[in-house]
Amino acid sequence: MKFRILFSFLQLSLFGFSQQTEFVDFKTAKAEIYLNPSQKEVSGTIYYTVKIIKDVDSVFIDANNFKDIKYILNNEIRGANYNGKHLIIKHNFKANSTHRIKVTWKTNPKKAIYFINWANTSTNNQIWTQGQGKYTSNWLPSIDDMNEKIEFDLTISFNSDYQVIANGKLKEKEIKDTITTWRYDMQKPMPSYLVILAIGKYHQKVSYSKSGIPLKMYYYPEEAEKFEPTYRYTKQIFDFLEDEIGVPYPWQNYKQVPVKDFLYAGMENTGTTIFSDTFVVDSIGFVDKNYVNINAHELAHQWFGNLVTAKSSKHHWLQEGFATYYALLAERHIFGDNYYYWQLYQYANELLEQEKNGASTALLNPKSSSTTFYKKGCLALHVLRAKIGDRAFRAAVKNYLIKHQFNNVETLYFLNEVEKTSNKDISNFVETWLNDPTFYYEEVEKLLRTESDFLENYIQMDCKKPHSKCGENLRTLISDEAKIKIIDQKPELITKVDFNNAIKVRQAIARNILEIPLELKEEYESLLDDKSYNTIEMALATLWKNFPNERHRYLRKTKDIYGFNNHNVKILWLTLALITDDFEPQNKMMYFETLTNYTSDVYGFGTRQNALQYLVQIQACNRVCRNNLELATKHHNWRFAKFAKGLLAVLDSKK
Repeated sequence: MKFRILFSFLQLSLFGFSQQTEFVDFKTAKAEIYLNPSQKEVSGTIYYTVKIIKDVDSVFIDANNFKDIKYILNNEIRGANYNGKHLIIKHNFKANSTHRIKVTWKTNPKKAIYFINWANTSTNNQIWTQGQGKYTSNWLPSIDDMNEKIEFDLTISFNSDYQVIANGKLKEKEIKDTITTWRYDMQKPMPSYLVILAIGKYHQKVSYSKSGIPLKMYYYPEEAEKFEPTYRYTKQIFDFLEDEIGVPYPWQNYKQVPVKDFLYAGMENTGTTIFSDTFVVDSIGFVDKNYVNINAHELAHQWFGNLVTAKSSKHHWLQEGFATYYALLAERHIFGDNYYYWQLYQYANELLEQEKNGASTALLNPKSSSTTFYKKGCLALHVLRAKIGDRAFRAAVKNYLIKHQFNNVETLYFLNEVEKTSNKDISNFVETWLNDPTFYYEEVEKLLRTESDFLENYIQMDCKKPHSKCGENLRTLISDEAKIKIIDQKPELITKVDFNNAIKVRQAIARNILEIPLELKEEYESLLDDKSYNTIEMALATLWKNFPNERHRYLRKTKDIYGFNNHNVKILWLTLALITDDFEPQNKMMYFETLTNYTSDVYGFGTRQNALQYLVQIQACNRVCRNNLELATKHHNWRFAKFAKGLLAVLDSKK
């Protein structure tokens, strides 16, 4: 008996919790979920169907720091063997047998599910999840190993005033008094990290792809006017990717949901992308900051990452490199070849900087940076396509996806298909792009210049070269990117006529002229009328600084402009209004209170960050401001928390 116990322990230790997939296959999961936002509590019951592959004496389910958890096996064997990380079901499981495990739980998760604004009276209360990198097992008993794919069906009961969104197709809504139960059904398996739950006060509009897939787009009802610019090109992107990839979209529908204070730009949960509401924009905001690339990137993941999932982080580029590449192809379809090559060139230069900093790594290095996985992965696919041709490349991608659909993959699986369809030796590509940590910038630049006259002309335009004639070239029919390059290199060349350019060129002028010559004053003032919140913000600050006697006029002109969702223009305006002598003295206190209020957690962290920074800068951070700053140091978004800690240190140093 002692030997049996010892063997069992060694078996569990040797194979490790993450390698359970060799012995057990979790088939389905049906969860009933209840949430108490005031207590930040999640509870419920989940029913797993498991098939045993090899004889084993225990099955585990990941559950991190749960308050209460227990199971019933096959409707008769009860247990609660829990070590703080895993629920362990001890039983003499035999190969080829099927079992049902019922798990009930209650927990107050510290991460992976976020309760937004429930501690105050805000109308924008939300709950949303983030499984990748945070682990769904922090709130739902599940399997962290992404090699375990399960068909999840979620049933959620919650306050009827809110929309509840989850993976799959909504099969039923049952309303009882103030509680609505939402029943979602999935038909195909996925890793646990792709489980999604989003709750908030939303409206939705539905479009349909060319292939008939419902495209459900959620929005805040109070921002209905931002719906079109936010979701612009969505159907076009979807139809293009389905055609280009050559494999039908693999899920029942596609939903997109904006959320407040999200950790990243977006997340490709199966069939349901959630994205930061900082990308909810109006038509003016669209010019400088839009959702198009993220929209395409997260959609591409529905094939590359969700349909086929990397076996380990060594092969992470199969998800991020492919999603980055196909997103850029979609943007090429919308914005044209010049945009496509411009972005590839930017990626190459970003990788060059990484190389110069000694941080370059191989694509197959599991510890590579996001820059490597995303940007180098994208460029690798562009180079590979150029090498083997469009037909062979598209056939390889299609075969790779179909052969391994709903399974996990390694890089070799894709390369095998490339060799079959192209009948070419790709060993040099593999060594250079996948195994070698070096980024060969010169080779990439040469290829891009050969393929794009636009890029060749841009690179040739260099004011640092002798006899460059940049002043003349600035006023010829060169690309806007080339004009911006000239302005960045030689801002002293700017004359009145150069203001007669497209919005991005005018933005470069706003950025580069810090001391405005009187002869350019009128033209520079016209930047306040541009349909660009970035340009208006820069122009207002620069004009206010350069012409003290005109400050009242500039403030009156821009009084009603808010800017992006982070209120960038309005917060700058309030700051300038407070420190401008004799400007609406009767409203100073109101402006100060408004600016201070922007530091509270009623607002997104982008708005709070802007307001906190300005208040500290003008030495007006009062007790309310400081309290909000201290709260910000504990924010779930680590970048904002880091910013708050740094700003608090600055504030303390001035005491």
